Amino acid sequence: MLVNGQPPVAGTIFVQKNLARTFRTLAKGGRDAFYRGEIAKAIVDYCQKNGGFLSMEDFAGQKSEWVEPISTTYKGYTLFEMPPNGQGLTALLLANILEGIDLKSMKDDPVRYYHTLIEATKIAFADRNHYIADPAFAKTPVKELVSKDYAARRRALIDPNKAIDPPAYGDVRVGGDTTYFTVVDKDHNAVSFINSLFQAFGSGVLAGDTGIMLQDRGAGFSLDPSHANHLEPGKRPFHTIIPAMVFKDGNLLMSYGVMGGDIQPQAHIQVLLNLVERGLNIQQAIDAPRVRYISGKNVMLEDEIGQSVIDALTAKGHVRAIAPPGIKYRALMGGGQAIMIDTATGALLGGSDNRKDGLAIGY
Repeated sequence: MLVNGQPPVAGTIFVQKNLARTFRTLAKGGRDAFYRGEIAKAIVDYCQKNGGFLSMEDFAGQKSEWVEPISTTYKGYTLFEMPPNGQGLTALLLANILEGIDLKSMKDDPVRYYHTLIEATKIAFADRNHYIADPAFAKTPVKELVSKDYAARRRALIDPNKAIDPPAYGDVRVGGDTTYFTVVDKDHNAVSFINSLFQAFGSGVLAGDTGIMLQDRGAGFSLDPSHANHLEPGKRPFHTIIPAMVFKDGNLLMSYGVMGGDIQPQAHIQVLLNLVERGLNIQQAIDAPRVRYISGKNVMLEDEIGQSVIDALTAKGHVRAIAPPGIKYRALMGGGQAIMIDTATGALLGGSDNRKDGLAIGY
């Protein structure tokens, strides 16, 4: 964004007149103003004049749906995630794989702890990348994938002594630019909300004079026609954004999320482990050093893990990935926000990640 031809500096007042006009139109015309009215027409006109494919029929045919969350248990805690086409299933797979491992015994052995975490994530991602797609077009065997028996078979792939190559997906026996917030009120009603344009500034395309930046979630499709997540009309791509909640004894314990693309299911579990296995408070659990599995044997390791631990992990075969030019390493390790309910007093405890802009605030 430029102001008088220059990037804005601290203290600059940046005014988005076109976007403000669009918001006023939405406030007056509601949903139809966007999907059937002048906003849709402006976006479609711009796209068709510039080689795009969106039509008024595409907008008018859009409909949202209420879905049931999917869940699993981890040592007495219930983790709720969004179902496919989102990647929440990945966090449940990862939780199940780790549940059968004595992580508390690794409290004084960070090399073993982080190695186990990376390897379990690697296995969960192999299943994520194969199975998750729009359920309206492909059958994702959610029930089978989140079963404890399936997790036990996948857990057996972990080698405690070395980093394995990414495994094939399991044999199921069927029978960027993201904003997250959570709000909990005095009655403990909770909202866990996430929204994203995907990569930095989404597609980088402003839709005419609407002030709306178009997203680029289509990048989540596979171009392999045999893949469940292959590109086709009317289909939703594999999606990374996943809000979450944790329950204990049938009651809400925590509403939380971690922005950051592929790191989201990884960080969901890392924050949960920090609370359950390591006994950290909510702010400590969010701030604790993270690992981010990328692909192959590549993994991002925060400096705070400690150089001796990082050296020991690389000796096991892990390859420490570096950040792309111009991007701060910590900016790629996710940004978490959470509200936790003190089970003894009912007090609300907030935490906000120091890696990103954000804050925890009471009202």
